[in-house]
Amino acid sequence: MTILDTIIERKKEEIKESKSKISAQQLKDSEFFSRKTLSLKDTLKSKSGIIAEFKRKSPSKGIINDKFSALEVVSDYEKFGASAISILTDKDFFGGSSNDILSVRNHIKIPILRKDFMIDEYQFYEAKSMGADVILLIAAYLSPDQVSEFTQLAHQLNLEVLLEIHSEDELKHIDKNVEFVGINNRNLKDFKVDLQHSVQLKNQLPKEILTIAESGIYSFEDYKYLKEKGFEGFLMGEYFMKDENPGNKFSEFISNVTM
Repeated sequence: MTILDTIIERKKEEIKESKSKISAQQLKDSEFFSRKTLSLKDTLKSKSGIIAEFKRKSPSKGIINDKFSALEVVSDYEKFGASAISILTDKDFFGGSSNDILSVRNHIKIPILRKDFMIDEYQFYEAKSMGADVILLIAAYLSPDQVSEFTQLAHQLNLEVLLEIHSEDELKHIDKNVEFVGINNRNLKDFKVDLQHSVQLKNQLPKEILTIAESGIYSFEDYKYLKEKGFEGFLMGEYFMKDENPGNKFSEFISNVTM
């Protein structure tokens, strides 16, 4: 069993627990459910193109940085020019929670990506009730039909969709209605990083698709290489979060981007 398999099995249990505590109707009645969502398509083009991530830990790295609240970090990300914020809400493997989004929603004015392992319709209502604007679908554990069904549901809730792929086999998962295709530089099955593989995969996508490079971007040189290869967006978390001050690290990075 791979790490991804383990995560999905635990996610099924987690969703069952959540449903027993809060109904879908209660989620629909929550404060943020009726708010007008923000568009990542708009901010991705008008700002830096960087989706800056708040992440405390990961299965492959362990604790990355658990010294700051989500609000402390993402406020700096927004101030220094992030196009959007990504927040991990998985508890057991990434140390996140829905409260990490809830705690920042009223304080920032850029889109929030709920980054989690979406396998059940209930999670989409959760995302909306948290104040998320974008959700992540991961082709590695979804069928093409599920991608289409979940994309339709997300759009009914006015949420944009980032579809993540990593292999040629997953090209068939691409639904024409998703707003973005993310290419994960890190293989979720063994967590190895290969930027060249991502570029080769991008070259097989239609030109009109907005593409986002995800994970494994560890330097400005990595960012520059991927940008030169045509990626429009860059989802980065560990590079900033492993620093003693993630906000300052992001500021330094942005100063290179805008030079």
